[in-house]
Amino acid sequence: MNNSACVIKLKKGRRVRLRRWRLTLGGLAALTLILAAAMLTLGRTVYPASVVLRVLLGDAIPGATFAVMTLRLPRMLSGVFAGVAFGMAGSIFQTMLRNPLASPDIIGVASGASVAAVICILVFRLSGIAVSAIAMAAGLVCAAFIYALSGGGAFAGGRLILIGIGVSAMQNAVISYLMFRASQYDIPGALRWLSGNLNGIRLERIPPLIGGVVVFGAAALLLTRRLALLELGDETASALGVSIKRAKLWLTLCAVFLAAIATSSTGPIAFVAFLSGPIAKRLAGTGASPVLPAAFTGASLVLAADLLGQFAFDTKFPVGVITGILGAPYLLFLLVRINRTGD
Repeated sequence: MNNSACVIKLKKGRRVRLRRWRLTLGGLAALTLILAAAMLTLGRTVYPASVVLRVLLGDAIPGATFAVMTLRLPRMLSGVFAGVAFGMAGSIFQTMLRNPLASPDIIGVASGASVAAVICILVFRLSGIAVSAIAMAAGLVCAAFIYALSGGGAFAGGRLILIGIGVSAMQNAVISYLMFRASQYDIPGALRWLSGNLNGIRLERIPPLIGGVVVFGAAALLLTRRLALLELGDETASALGVSIKRAKLWLTLCAVFLAAIATSSTGPIAFVAFLSGPIAKRLAGTGASPVLPAAFTGASLVLAADLLGQFAFDTKFPVGVITGILGAPYLLFLLVRINRTGD
């Protein structure tokens, strides 16, 4: 009787947790859709939803067609899919390494792409898709270098983070040197990229972003069961039949590719990967994978920050400036808490 009561209680708790996860996921998805719609309707000219819908369906409306299809739609799509990629990447790193400091912002992946982008802009005078492609390749190379230095499949989370911070510091020094030596006429272009910006993104740059996020995001979701077991610790996961090295390698590849794809498209939007996982986990609760809620959290953060940067102040700010303002206090709070608890 006692065993039966325990089983019933466990099943009830699982249903409650699953219901909370589904409600959270639905709410975050709805919030993302609302913010995406706001991105399409708001601007110098506010278009009604009916006009935006007609434009999206192919009607040619003077003024509205150019504003929606050329300016607002690419901006919105890049914000959504970059946010999804950053959110998933950050959640995977934090869950797998069981460390809230583990994210592409902290361990140097984004700074690797940034160095390459700055070199392309300041030295080779490149722009557009060429900068994005080279930045993505550099981000992947940097991630592989950090992964190798940390010991490959046997790495420890703390070691990976420390190595990433060191590599990131070196790359930031390179960026500072290049900015110091560059012509004053070239610096604004590099600064726009480094700040994380959705301005000027064209529709032809969106399909590679969407394709990469769909492929590696789907692969990451297929690995969520292994990720949940890794969160219990390597010994427990191994006892439950998980190949630790292989699981960590595939999860790391998915997270790194997602972060590199997003960074190459929009620049290093600060702290989105860092914030999305903890927010999603707090909302969705324990007992279910936070990766998918983190994806919608990341998209919502990017879209909301971009709307704030465009319309909340007299001066228009890039999205990365707003997310940096939001994320920096949380990072300081987290460091103080870790220092006090010793975790």
